[in-house]
Amino acid sequence: MDFFDVLQSRRSIRNFNTRPVEQDKVRTLLEAANSAPSAGNLQAYEIYLVTRKEDRSKLARAALEQWFIAEAPIALVFCANPQRSAQRYGKRGASLYAVQDATIACTFAMLAATALGLATVWVGAFDDDSVRHAIKAP
Repeated sequence: MDFFDVLQSRRSIRNFNTRPVEQDKVRTLLEAANSAPSAGNLQAYEIYLVTRKEDRSKLARAALEQWFIAEAPIALVFCANPQRSAQRYGKRGASLYAVQDATIACTFAMLAATALGLATVWVGAFDDDSVRHAIKAP
């Protein structure tokens, strides 16, 4: 798909079918995310791939009862890693650059998903601690 067609085609979708996402597509999404620019090329983020319905249900609950998350065949959770960025950039790295890195990586993954014929939605309303618990993040 042409890049500008990808931009025009991308939509926030909240109705998902339950067909599994092929492993090669998942790998392509993760590669796209990791190719995103980041401050100092530190990639100050972690990506959690959530495939189990039970875990996606926990995410949906953590995202203020947004149950469409549980219905998607997979969920990618992008977490900033402020410590990684702070090692080089101090407080600004921890409070800004790590969040920017995670955000850009997520956007690259969303655009790649569109190019692969997959649907996505950005979820910004959630309880941080509940998400951390759902994905077993530190």
